[in-house]
Amino acid sequence: MKRVVVIGAGAAGTMAAIFAAGAGAETILLERTKDGGRKILISGGGRCNILPSRLDESRFVTDSSSNTLRKIVRSWPLAEQIAFFERDIGIPLVEETESVKLFPASHKARDVRDGLLSHARARGVTIRTDTLVSDVSRVDSGWSVALTNAEPIRTDAVIIASGGLSVPMTGSDGTGLRIAEKLGHTMHATYAALTPIVASGSSFAGLSGVSLSVTLTATARDRSAAATGGFLFTHAGYSGPSVLDVSHVLVRSRAESDDPPARFTVRWTAHGDAEWSERLKPRGARTVIGAVRAELPDRLAAMLIHAAGVAPDRVLSELLRDERLRLIETLVRGSLPWTGDEGYKKAEVTGGGVSLAEIDPRTMESRRCAGLYLCGEVLDAFGPIGGYNFLWAWATGRAAGIGAARTQ
Repeated sequence: MKRVVVIGAGAAGTMAAIFAAGAGAETILLERTKDGGRKILISGGGRCNILPSRLDESRFVTDSSSNTLRKIVRSWPLAEQIAFFERDIGIPLVEETESVKLFPASHKARDVRDGLLSHARARGVTIRTDTLVSDVSRVDSGWSVALTNAEPIRTDAVIIASGGLSVPMTGSDGTGLRIAEKLGHTMHATYAALTPIVASGSSFAGLSGVSLSVTLTATARDRSAAATGGFLFTHAGYSGPSVLDVSHVLVRSRAESDDPPARFTVRWTAHGDAEWSERLKPRGARTVIGAVRAELPDRLAAMLIHAAGVAPDRVLSELLRDERLRLIETLVRGSLPWTGDEGYKKAEVTGGGVSLAEIDPRTMESRRCAGLYLCGEVLDAFGPIGGYNFLWAWATGRAAGIGAARTQ
């Protein structure tokens, strides 16, 4: 019987172990923490946004081939993933239609984590927790997995599913990335992705706690991103799904010392120039603040009017043309000051990683090291908020598990 060792009992690793065992391999799942799946437990505010209810492949981000990425994503279609969780794991899913997300009907992330680990054990997977992998090396026709607190394990195939660098409190420390690089893989520079943005000394600092839906655009020298969704002013800067989804452009601009740095702009409502022109037309004794407050939170409305250099109590009929244009520009293409980001501590995923060019998209086997498989966050790809990164973990984990168990 072929032996497969999986490093990391997170989303991708547990799925890899399930399918390796299901394909007939003796499967050992190694986890450095005492329980595993900690990112699953904290995802979705403890509810676990397990999958998107609809998939837009173009929203994934990679510096590798987008064609290879699509092949991997399509290897396990969304409908089949949904069926797996509902039929095999026994977790019915419900859709949050407004956000296009799927959650377990119980709205408990622990049900997802525990359900996967239970299913792995039922398939015969041996799970070893509190086990820290220090190295992976080639031995004859197989592999040796070195451990810090036990004897090394000899195996026919190794699956690296140890995550990236995001949320280190969950056990992510970049071990898999270091091992992959040591074994000669091409690595795209890693960076914090889906992370809050910092705006030290910003004029918006007094708005902490104010939230609304906006459209954001981040534009750097050679990349850009846009997102519409929830936005939250924090004591440090900005957060919320829309911020997280474009944050990678700002993070990379700063890391690469772009000059000028990435531009961060916001459309504060769904209205464009024409709609705001209509709303700012004279209507009796209505004032500028009255018109803007009708569409935005009071404190934010007052601040934006001030930023545009317009008197808030000005009657709309007295508003000069250039004042109206300045106000519309602020409301539709306002500039958001930013100075940094919250880094890996708050990042939901790691950008960059092992080049997809060095992975067989059918099996997730390394093209450089036969018998070595990589899945999940160690690979150079991530998706937006909304279950995309779990979809990536489930798809790559499944492919790696099947590939490792079957490849001779």
